[in-house]
Amino acid sequence: MRKVSLTARLTAYFVLSSVAVLLGLGLVLASAMEAHFAEEDFAALSQDMTIVRHTVESTDAARLPTQLGEFVAMRPHLDLEVRRVDGAALYRSAGFDTHGQDIRPDTRTNWSVDGTVYRGWRENASTLGGTTPVTITLVMNTFIHTHFLHAYQRTLAVYIAIAALLTGLFGWWSARRGTLPLRSIAAKAREVTASNLHGRMPVDGIPGEVADLAHTLNGMLDRLKRDFDRLSAFSTDLAHEMRTPITNLMTNTEVVLGKPRAEEVYREALVSNVEELQRMSRMVSDMLYLAKVENELTLPTREKVDLAGEVSALFDFYDAVAEDEQVALSVHGAATIDGDRLMIRRALGNLLSNAIRHTPEGGHIDVSLERLGDSVAVHVDNDGAPIPDAILPHVFERFTRLDHEGRRPGQDNAGLGLAITRAIAVAHGGDIFVARHGERTRFTLSLPAA
Repeated sequence: MRKVSLTARLTAYFVLSSVAVLLGLGLVLASAMEAHFAEEDFAALSQDMTIVRHTVESTDAARLPTQLGEFVAMRPHLDLEVRRVDGAALYRSAGFDTHGQDIRPDTRTNWSVDGTVYRGWRENASTLGGTTPVTITLVMNTFIHTHFLHAYQRTLAVYIAIAALLTGLFGWWSARRGTLPLRSIAAKAREVTASNLHGRMPVDGIPGEVADLAHTLNGMLDRLKRDFDRLSAFSTDLAHEMRTPITNLMTNTEVVLGKPRAEEVYREALVSNVEELQRMSRMVSDMLYLAKVENELTLPTREKVDLAGEVSALFDFYDAVAEDEQVALSVHGAATIDGDRLMIRRALGNLLSNAIRHTPEGGHIDVSLERLGDSVAVHVDNDGAPIPDAILPHVFERFTRLDHEGRRPGQDNAGLGLAITRAIAVAHGGDIFVARHGERTRFTLSLPAA
């Protein structure tokens, strides 16, 4: 089923609102006029009743019908009946008819017959000399008022119909003009594709509410473009990283299989292939872990983590490697955070492994912990060579290797360690930074304090 457009909805709201307002105003005016006419009618009945009562009380019985007939003749909208208490009529106009209504003395009575409203008024009096009690009944035909109200209602209906039509046209025009920025945004959005993420929604010269939507969509497109560019770069880097070990495997295997060789040659080829496969396995494992950390909305577990204890435990693990490379390790300070222990240990381990790999023989690695307001800073300083300026902005990106003279020869990695460390820091609500601190390179892991 086709959905109703926003323009049609706004037009309908305009029409319904105008009709409701005009109809309500018309009904209020009609009710006020009816009440006003009723007050005037009963005021006139009261005056006429005073005249009739005075005539009845001051005129003898023989002349009374003539006097009352003249009175009624001058008032074509009025009918009169004067009746004795025994039921005999002293006077009754030709058109007198109460239509079966029970008119009580000194009580305003209204009734309607065939669309015409009648008003009745009754009082008790006595004839000349006060010898004969009588009942005087006046009935007013309000045809003129009723006709006026019916004409008013017809005029109101025509006016409301015309006003609804004009309001609908104006509402349609206003809605079309008002939704023009939305159509412009929709047209721009249709131009956005995977190969064209540079287009942005117009934000100049449009209403504030729509401008907020445009800014929001532009922000979304900026994030999508960044993620798309990063995904494209990641795919390219991944293909490049996987191509080298695969090429090595294929080349080594083809050379070995090119002709019969000794068993020792086959063994060496298999050992070389295993090394390449292990490298590929580590790369795949690191990529899977990085994807998991970046896409997890919550931490697997959360507990109190003693950072000084975790660093000391890692020192025990890396002590043999550090001693073999003649690198001294030390830790200072203490701090506690709320986080996932295994993830924090991996982040710290990546920083220490990176520091050992880039610290020359005889160098020193210092880990210092300090509380900075609501956060905890873990500083890892090493004596390695400065990171080249061309590499520094990309240190925490995937597949970035710090290949410079300070790196220890013979060591190889996939360039995912620092990317994983940053992902872990962000998952905990923190971040990681690198800077030159004096003559040393400092990596700072910032995490919310417990």
